[in-house]
Amino acid sequence: MILDSITDGVFAVDPDWKITFFNCAAEQITGVKKADAIGQYCREVFKAGICEQRCSLRQTIESNQPIMSQFIYIVDSKGDRIPVSISTAVLRDHSGKVIGGIETFRDLRMVEQLRKELTDQHSFLGIISNNREMHRLFKMLELISKDETTILLEGESGTGKELFARAIHSLSHRKTGPMITVNCGALPDTLLESELFGYKAGAFTDAKRDKPGRLALAQNGSLFLDEIGDISPLLQVKLLRVLQDKVYEPLGSIKSEKANVRIVVSTNKNLVELVQKGLFREDLYYRINIVKLILPPLRKRKEDIPLLVEYFAQKFSLLRGKEIYGMSPEAMSILMYYDYPGNIRELENIIEYATLVCTGHMVRIEHLPESVHRKPAHRIIPSSEQVMPSASSLVDVEKDFIYVNLRRNNWSRKSTAAQMGIHPTTLWRRIRRLNLQIPERDGRSSGKSS
Repeated sequence: MILDSITDGVFAVDPDWKITFFNCAAEQITGVKKADAIGQYCREVFKAGICEQRCSLRQTIESNQPIMSQFIYIVDSKGDRIPVSISTAVLRDHSGKVIGGIETFRDLRMVEQLRKELTDQHSFLGIISNNREMHRLFKMLELISKDETTILLEGESGTGKELFARAIHSLSHRKTGPMITVNCGALPDTLLESELFGYKAGAFTDAKRDKPGRLALAQNGSLFLDEIGDISPLLQVKLLRVLQDKVYEPLGSIKSEKANVRIVVSTNKNLVELVQKGLFREDLYYRINIVKLILPPLRKRKEDIPLLVEYFAQKFSLLRGKEIYGMSPEAMSILMYYDYPGNIRELENIIEYATLVCTGHMVRIEHLPESVHRKPAHRIIPSSEQVMPSASSLVDVEKDFIYVNLRRNNWSRKSTAAQMGIHPTTLWRRIRRLNLQIPERDGRSSGKSS
């Protein structure tokens, strides 16, 4: 009666792996009736990815070691994948003889839905952020995208300038047209010129036929010129004509073509310094600097790291057919205090590597590249926030990580736990274990005690 009244699914198996007990919650979660489950092999009922090779219940029975809160997917009677958290233990009779195993599983669909809603709340046209400055930029995008003004995106390499360019295109009236990207820093001058403007047959030795350039391909759409600070002065002159007069001439042509495109440019360099050094035309700079958006580096928006880690972990887990649920608190702490000189692109590469070498369901410190947890961390936390003492150990880092996240969530343990991907009870245990001092409230109501 007790097992049938709890919300967690519970089932037991005999030494032949046939189900001997199946409670009411197990029926509700799987959609399989108790009468149909009893006597069946557990793998035939749950159809989990671990059933054939890495059965947790088998590991527990063979090693006599219980498994706690392991994340897996099972398949219900309708064929839908259900995320669950399982715990296993050995089943013994009164004499201590092993007579099978018992497993509990908790339905995590509501948790997954909450995490999805949280991600959606912090996503803008594929750009994930909970940072105030980034949200200010999102509002700017909505205001400026519908105009034809040239936009300059400034930011370090890997900060997401191309994502912003695509967002600008998606919000403009040209969204049904093409979005063409040119990496100006990846091509030599002669090749870049032909790529941009195209050429006519006979323009040079190998020009056997006409070839349209990126400007022609972007007609009625948008052209994104990435790393514009790398183009030569000669090409700057030709680009200036495109911006001023909306015309250009393909190589070998004597006729001007109309450029009906919206141009967005980006750079990871200081264009003002390049102008002062005579490496970038001043008139071109003022032509592209009508609207400038400066994208903050990841080290200045560290509150976005948990969101980005979760997004990339899910992305690469699906690509590799793995069932990785998240990061251990220790691994997340390391990621929170790494500087990311390569910004979001570097974080993506780190998570791709971690999901590649991770053989379990949780990414741990040993799965992170050595360069990440070997490099000294420089913590950058907004000065408006009260912070814990400097981290001298993983325990201190974990305390700091939990404290800052609680503060950002107005001390709500429920919201903080959801953002961290753990149960609120687990978060509370860690707060007590770490002897973390927090205000006598949990954020559910202002000024009221919890």
